[in-house]
Amino acid sequence: MDDLAGFLRTRRSRVDPAVFGLATDSRRRVEGLRREEVAHLSGVSVDYYVRLEQGRATQPSLQVLDALARVLGLDETERDHLCRLARQRRRRAKAPGGRVRPELLRVLDLVGDAPALLVDHRMDVLAGNRLAGLLYGRPVTGLNTARHIFLEETERGLYAGWEDCTVDVVGHLRLAAGKYPDDPRLASLIGELAMGSDRFRRLWARADVRARTHGRKAYRHPLVGLLDLHQENFSLPDASGMELLVLTAAPGSPSEDGLRLLAGLGTDRADVRPLVDAEVRE
Repeated sequence: MDDLAGFLRTRRSRVDPAVFGLATDSRRRVEGLRREEVAHLSGVSVDYYVRLEQGRATQPSLQVLDALARVLGLDETERDHLCRLARQRRRRAKAPGGRVRPELLRVLDLVGDAPALLVDHRMDVLAGNRLAGLLYGRPVTGLNTARHIFLEETERGLYAGWEDCTVDVVGHLRLAAGKYPDDPRLASLIGELAMGSDRFRRLWARADVRARTHGRKAYRHPLVGLLDLHQENFSLPDASGMELLVLTAAPGSPSEDGLRLLAGLGTDRADVRPLVDAEVRE
């Protein structure tokens, strides 16, 4: 699903040669840095770097990876992704799986004034509170948010910032594919999205990676209007790969009023609680 060679090629193409004082005239036939320039700036031989990009090199050392990250201008998330891809040749991580513990469901129940979701690395929603179901207008358990964004809710759908959402989703899936390259369900999802969405294919080809931590999420709800919310991601401190996502509105804002109005809607839309201790498919 992802590989070291492809990641290096895409990052190299984005580096401005002028940053290193290199000529950028018409004689330059490649976008970004040449292979030999990356090799020279990183302190490795041209032959070794070419073999890295061709997937033929042995396990690169941490010093080489640090040098490449510096030359390619990688941020912390990208650097971690680079190191993870390099380690895959020796050891591949098994995709996490497990159960949604009853204690986690009680935590969701305690979040009464904000939509809250429990998701895995594939962006499958494992559980959600009542307000999350009202936000999405459907039971959220079993929903895959990547599929929802790319194949179900396009530019005029629920997501007011749809284009930004698509970039975030692809960046997250790229990161997940680097962590769990042997996860068949993740590979199947990526293939489905690539077959069904031109935008997904274009974004995937860029090989960008993004870590989900926090940020603005805007929704265009058909009943209460625009909800300008802030999402916080809380990674669970275990090996489950699950995250708790909570969407809040600024105090005194129209979006806070909108969430309050949404919470007051009929309970017929609120059947979003999963079976206690429901097993997550591996």
